Amino acid sequence: MQRFKALLPQSRFSLRTLCSHRRAFSAQPSYAEYDDDDSQQQILVEGRAKSRAAILNRPSLLNSLTASMVARLKRLYDSWEENSDIGFVLMKGSGRAFCSGADVVRLYHSLNEGNTDEAEQVFKTLYSFVYLQGTYLKPHVAILDGITMGCGSGISLPGMFRVVTDKTIFSHPEAQIGFHPDAGASYILSRLPGYLGEYLALTGDKLNGVEMIACRLATHYSLNARLALLEERLGKLLTDEPSVVEASLAQYGDLVYPDRSSVLHRIDTIDRCFSHETVEEIIEALEKEAAESYDEWCSTTLRRIREASPLSLKIILRSIREGRFETLDKCLVREYRMSLRGTSKHVSSDFFEGVRARMVDKDFAPKWDPPSLKEISEDMVEYYFSPLSEVESELVLPTALREPYM
Repeated sequence: MQRFKALLPQSRFSLRTLCSHRRAFSAQPSYAEYDDDDSQQQILVEGRAKSRAAILNRPSLLNSLTASMVARLKRLYDSWEENSDIGFVLMKGSGRAFCSGADVVRLYHSLNEGNTDEAEQVFKTLYSFVYLQGTYLKPHVAILDGITMGCGSGISLPGMFRVVTDKTIFSHPEAQIGFHPDAGASYILSRLPGYLGEYLALTGDKLNGVEMIACRLATHYSLNARLALLEERLGKLLTDEPSVVEASLAQYGDLVYPDRSSVLHRIDTIDRCFSHETVEEIIEALEKEAAESYDEWCSTTLRRIREASPLSLKIILRSIREGRFETLDKCLVREYRMSLRGTSKHVSSDFFEGVRARMVDKDFAPKWDPPSLKEISEDMVEYYFSPLSEVESELVLPTALREPYM
C-alpha cells in the first residue's frame, strides 16, 4: 500500500482562507425565474439543519449532465457558499449512478443539427463549475455510490470529501468515443501513483471503490447498505468545521484493501509500459510484456487501446503529461481548447463517429479518421493544444478571486 500514498492533496482546508477579501453573505435566492422546469427536476435540493444537498436526478440516463443542470448546480453552490446559515454541502445521485458524465448523445445530436454554440456552452459551464468545486470555501461531501464516469469525477473529486461504496464504478472511457478525459481529469489522473493515470485514460479501465481509496481518489469508504445512516448523521450536524464532518464520515467508514485481482497490484508493470513517451512505445512495451509473460491482462490492455481512437490516444497521453505540471485552472483552460477542437470536425470527426458507434447506432464498429497512429501528424495533435482563434473566446476562470492550487 505504500505505493499509493502520495497522490491527490489529502487536505485542502487552507483553501477556505485563500480569498483575501471579505465575502458578503446573503440568504439563498429563489431560482425559479432562472431555472427551466427540467433542470429543477434534474437537480433536486434537500435542506438540512446546517447543510444543503444537491441530488442529480436523471436516473434513467445515469444522471448524465446537461448544460442547464450544471448551470443550476453552479448557481446553487455560489449561493450556498455565501449563505452563513449553511455550514457544508453534499452531492449525490439518484438510482444506480452518481453521474455517468456529460450527456454526449444530446450534444452529438445538437451539433449535428447545426447548433455550433452548444459545445461552447456545455464545456464553459461545466469547467467553470469544476473550478468552483475545486476552490470551494466550505466543506463538501460527494457520495459516489454507483457509476462515476467521465466528468462525473470532475464535479466531485476536486471537493474535500469523496465517499465511495461497494457499488462504486469509476472510469474514463473517453478514448473509446473519440474524445479525451476532461473536466479536470488531466489534473486528477496525472497525480495518481506512477503511470496509473495514463493507463486509466488510455484504456478506459475501471476502478472500484476500494481501489479508489487505495490510490486516494476517495477519502472514505462505506457500504451502500450504511449510506442511509451516514446521511442521517450528516443531516443532523450543526457545523462548518471540516474536522467534525470528517469525524462523522469516519464513524460510518470501513477499512478496506484491494483484493488480489486488483490492477493496483500491477503498478510495476503499468509503470514499465506506460512510462514511455509515445503511444507507439507504450504499445510496443505491452507487446513485449505479453510475449514474455503470457499474461492475459497484457492482451486485454492491448485490445482496449487498439479499440480506441488513435488520434484520441495521442491527445490524451500529451494531456496527462502536461497536466502533471499544471494547476487545476491551467488544466481546465487547456481541456476547454481540446474539447472545442474535438467537437469541431476541423481535423477529425472521431467524436461524432465514436458516439454514433457506441451510444447511438451501437454497432460498436467506429471508423476512426485517421485510422492508425502512423497517419497522425504532429500538426494534427498540436491543433488541439494551440490557443483559440480571435473569433473564439478562451475559458476565463476567476483565479484572482479563487486562487488555484497544485
